[in-house]
Amino acid sequence: MLISNESPRTVEVCFSPALYPEILTKQDFIVVLVDILRATTSVCAAFENGVQSIIPVATLEEAKNLKSQGFLVASEQDGKKLDFADFGNSAFQFTPESIGGKTLVYCTTNGTRALAMAQHAGTIAIGAFTNISALTGWLNRQEQNVVILCSGWKNKFCLEDALFAGALTEKLLKTPLFQSHCDSAMAAMDLWKLAQADILSYIEKAAHRHRLGKLGLDDVIPYSFTPDSTHVVPVFDGKIIVDAGLGMQPGG
Repeated sequence: MLISNESPRTVEVCFSPALYPEILTKQDFIVVLVDILRATTSVCAAFENGVQSIIPVATLEEAKNLKSQGFLVASEQDGKKLDFADFGNSAFQFTPESIGGKTLVYCTTNGTRALAMAQHAGTIAIGAFTNISALTGWLNRQEQNVVILCSGWKNKFCLEDALFAGALTEKLLKTPLFQSHCDSAMAAMDLWKLAQADILSYIEKAAHRHRLGKLGLDDVIPYSFTPDSTHVVPVFDGKIIVDAGLGMQPGG
């Protein structure tokens, strides 16, 4: 167990981008961006499969402009891949053969818009169940407070992001490095305790899980809730996303 003589850092959960302007954490904080179905899970998969960097953009116009400059583009709207894009938003599309060593432009309905909102926070880390232990270890070493920002669905609360927020909060609070007095963090942990024994059954309640099912895009559901399949820790520096977890093992 890590020991610190400093005051514990704080963990706050923000359940929607619409609430982000009202967060209480002000001093030296990292945002953990969460969009389990599917953007942050897919970003982690892309780095696991060798993408060099990702350029996130908030609008389709930006994505189309970069496509015209020769960039590979992943873009979707309401879950559906757009005609001009090379990829949609499924983790399974980002194979080593298609993205290895390349730069990818990324634009999604919820995830990249939430990222654009939070970009003035400084460091933004990408969180998913697939990298949760590696992310936890990385956050432990940063000596900053943490705000977990759930991308939600069009500014609405969604279960899958809240469950991850609870799982990550629980991991952070198990160390002496963090504390939380945030009701949203407590609620997220309570949801996680309800779901964790059989998360795939619990996630049947989630609206977005059924949106994806109607589009035939729900093959990624089991993968999205499988913890620790990768050690990548994608981090946004204000311009591009790169892997800050190179060479790490999960939780290391």
